[in-house]
Amino acid sequence: MASAETERGAPFSLDSYYVSEELGFVLPDPLENLPPYYQPWMEIALRVPELVHSHDLRSHVNKMPLLSTDFLQSHRELRLAHLVLGMVTMGYVWQEGENDTVEMLPRNLAVPYWEVSLRLGLPSILTHADAALANWRKKDPEGPFDMDNLEVLVRLPGGDSVKGFFLVTLLVELAGVSAIRSIPAVINGVRCSDSEAVTKALENIGQSIQDMNDALKLMHVYVDPSVFYGVMRIFLSGWKDNPCMPKGLVYEGVQTEPVKFSGGSAAQSSLLHCFDELLGVKHEEKSRAFLTRMRNYMPPAHRKLIEDISLQPSLRGFVQQQANQGLSKAFDDCVSKLLALRSYHINVVSRFITVPAAKARQLRKNSHESEGEMVSRAPASLEERGTGGSGIMTFLKTVRDKTKDVLLHEASK
Repeated sequence: MASAETERGAPFSLDSYYVSEELGFVLPDPLENLPPYYQPWMEIALRVPELVHSHDLRSHVNKMPLLSTDFLQSHRELRLAHLVLGMVTMGYVWQEGENDTVEMLPRNLAVPYWEVSLRLGLPSILTHADAALANWRKKDPEGPFDMDNLEVLVRLPGGDSVKGFFLVTLLVELAGVSAIRSIPAVINGVRCSDSEAVTKALENIGQSIQDMNDALKLMHVYVDPSVFYGVMRIFLSGWKDNPCMPKGLVYEGVQTEPVKFSGGSAAQSSLLHCFDELLGVKHEEKSRAFLTRMRNYMPPAHRKLIEDISLQPSLRGFVQQQANQGLSKAFDDCVSKLLALRSYHINVVSRFITVPAAKARQLRKNSHESEGEMVSRAPASLEERGTGGSGIMTFLKTVRDKTKDVLLHEASK
């Protein structure tokens, strides 16, 4: 067995991908504050919801000093700076909703944000890696990872629903940690034809995906659909494929031409990309193009892990060759759990986007804003699209159907 591994080089491991044993892709122990020099950023970032509400955020940002990014040293400092500047940027761009967007991000925000982004290898817009993976603290450091013991560091408008949305997303990521830890065992087991090791690792991954699905159900408990749709959603939107900002956004002092970035999307989670590459899910061209583009919104080391998993020998091919009933069952169970997660995600999106969008259209048609006032204020341009810019339901259903294609047994399909 050792010789087979030696032949193909060292065993596959997660060591060089900035993946934590305990937390997976989640940033361990995010900093809660930046060095004192950066207090002008922190002061505005911590007040984004109230400053947007009073329509004062833009004026505060315009008066902000232009700070050097040279004093940001550690990875965690850079991640907090990226989160803070991202939240301020989203508030600045969308302060007045879809009707009064800006064409330019002022230099004192744009230049440091661009520099921090370059150092991290991330785009200059709020990403899943910021808002979900690096935006948390435990109230009791020794206590559990649960909704009662977690708090966000910075938030967008939307009150408790914003906190709920980011923290439930964090819990979904944490539920996937066991799956990520099991991926090397699958790859190394395939390399040296160890069916038993692969079966056991696939069973772990299947259980972990089931746990992610259970965590996702908490969205219905902690997030109000009308607040998500009517208040929060625009602040997660980007300036690519968005009719409100067809040209994109100029980052003053960085470049003269507008830049287009997509808003936040579940497609920016490295977890699902890893599962697809491991299980051999082949998405159709349009979906694949969108998903591949979303990898540019992940930390580079996580993107590299996904690419490296894609270069490994085919797991599905190995399972078919082995003709081992236990192994085949473990593989199909794993795919079925991923399928169930994707189906449930469609259910969540329907409740939080499709249903409120229909209601908003109806209210606008009848032009009364009483009972659904919050919903009717939502941006009309996002009715059919995800904040990442995809035609949301078509995209999610296509992705789910392509997942079904990798099942081995017709009965499972």
